[in-house]
Amino acid sequence: MDRWRGRVALVTGASVGIGAAVAKELVRCGMKVVGCARNVDKIQELAEECKKAGYSGVLVPIKCDLTKEEEILSMFATIKEQHKGVDVCINNAGLMLPEPLLSGKTSNWRNMLDLNVIGLSICAREAYQSMKKRNVDDGHIINLNSVVGHSVYPFSEGHFYTGTKFAVTALTEGLRQELREAKSHIRATSISPGVVETEFAYRAYSQEPEKAKMLYSQHKNLSGRDIAETVLYVLGAPPHVQIGELTVAPVESAFQ
Repeated sequence: MDRWRGRVALVTGASVGIGAAVAKELVRCGMKVVGCARNVDKIQELAEECKKAGYSGVLVPIKCDLTKEEEILSMFATIKEQHKGVDVCINNAGLMLPEPLLSGKTSNWRNMLDLNVIGLSICAREAYQSMKKRNVDDGHIINLNSVVGHSVYPFSEGHFYTGTKFAVTALTEGLRQELREAKSHIRATSISPGVVETEFAYRAYSQEPEKAKMLYSQHKNLSGRDIAETVLYVLGAPPHVQIGELTVAPVESAFQ
């Protein structure tokens, strides 16, 4: 990770869970991390925590609703003005709402699509353009995917969400192919976790928290730190090594 010291990483959805864990680890490794979310209070708290811990990097909170293109473009403009640009983009922000295909609300389908697919794609595009304009040819775009982005499980409430993650699988591979066509050495990686015990399920089942508890009580789950260490592994690979897809799941989980 030494070669990333002092360079700029964008982490979306950095206020809680996987995003917060990733941001913290990158700061510990000496990176300048721009962490974005709709509510930046928790990112500001995390920034103070990193500072008190004496980490060599810095965490910069920025407010952004990733379902709105104008806010994403404004965020990248701010990063360009204040930090020159992005060298690493971690597309972590994502949302699952329990909306089956036969009875789900269109508004919630659209919300998942806007964040999980469109917002991710805009961030990847803008990150690449930022790198290209500065002749950065060793950057990295990492999309936080899911095991459900590769297999359809009998989980009706999550089937639309599954569709958005299948899209992430295709988009990451398409991104890799376009980068190769452009003769770029910027790398693209999809990391697909199984069950990670964070606020994710509690947000999905905000009206039925017992469902989240049941999901997390089945076996020992992954932690946000586990995924953060996976991100470090991917970033730490030699520049000529492309890790296209990496699946990480609990040993006992049926979701592999």
